[in-house]
Amino acid sequence: MNISEELKAIAGSENVFENEPMHRHTTFRIGGNADYFVTPDTEEKITALLGFAKDNAIPFYVTGNGSNLLVKDGGFRGIIINIYKSFSDISVKDDVITAKAGALLSAAARTALANSLTGMECLSGIPGTIGGAVCMNAGAYGGEMKDIVVETKVINNGRIEIISNAESDFGYRTSRIMRDNMVVLETVLKLEKGNKSAIEGRMKELMDMRNSKQPVELPSAGSTFKRPEGYFAGKLIDDSGLRGYSVGNAQVSPKHCGFVVNNGGASAKDVITLMKNVADIVYEKFGVRLEPEVRIIGE
Repeated sequence: MNISEELKAIAGSENVFENEPMHRHTTFRIGGNADYFVTPDTEEKITALLGFAKDNAIPFYVTGNGSNLLVKDGGFRGIIINIYKSFSDISVKDDVITAKAGALLSAAARTALANSLTGMECLSGIPGTIGGAVCMNAGAYGGEMKDIVVETKVINNGRIEIISNAESDFGYRTSRIMRDNMVVLETVLKLEKGNKSAIEGRMKELMDMRNSKQPVELPSAGSTFKRPEGYFAGKLIDDSGLRGYSVGNAQVSPKHCGFVVNNGGASAKDVITLMKNVADIVYEKFGVRLEPEVRIIGE
């Protein structure tokens, strides 16, 4: 079987890339090559790609804009299915926004603002796609995706289904969608009519806060660790004396200890070693085991 030719027959030759450097497709700017990187442009193509991978026992991983992803230095032996720019449509009807999985959260929030809809302000600065945000129930500043999701169109075991908010079983940085390895295609968000200038003011306030407190000027994958119950990961790391701690060119951000940043040329090994060391030291000092929020794939 020629995998490359099969993929091109499914997705179109213009949408299939071989030995694709994954550092181009993650906000960490780190990662070895993927054997195949495919950018399908229809739901049917996504479904067919998933079926092909499963039927032939080929490892696969579905990505958006790579904002919560670390690809190991050896790359990914299999197929990366990228649902991003070809699935970025956003539509509005009354107080409801329907967004494709590849649409950026920031773009959906700007659409809400343009239509005087409130409810997305706290999510507007998260650098991820709708698909990833729904999957992991992304949140910030007191709000989460579960607060506004009505229903989500997914691929579940090869079938396209509609999953309600309740059926999604959202939890802290998780959902049934994530646990059952469903693939998000689009989601429906219910917002409320609001005052446009007030919405814009709140978005600006939160963006200014984010820019002043988080290392947005350097490549990272956002919050590196999940928040342990009753604690804040950044404070535990800081109180362990690890502010600015480095392994190679990976560093615990001096600006916000909850972030690991790439100071230029960091390897995935640098990041993984740093994360393990940080987790071990925090556990020794406080008896709290930090769990990664960033997804790590590859070899």
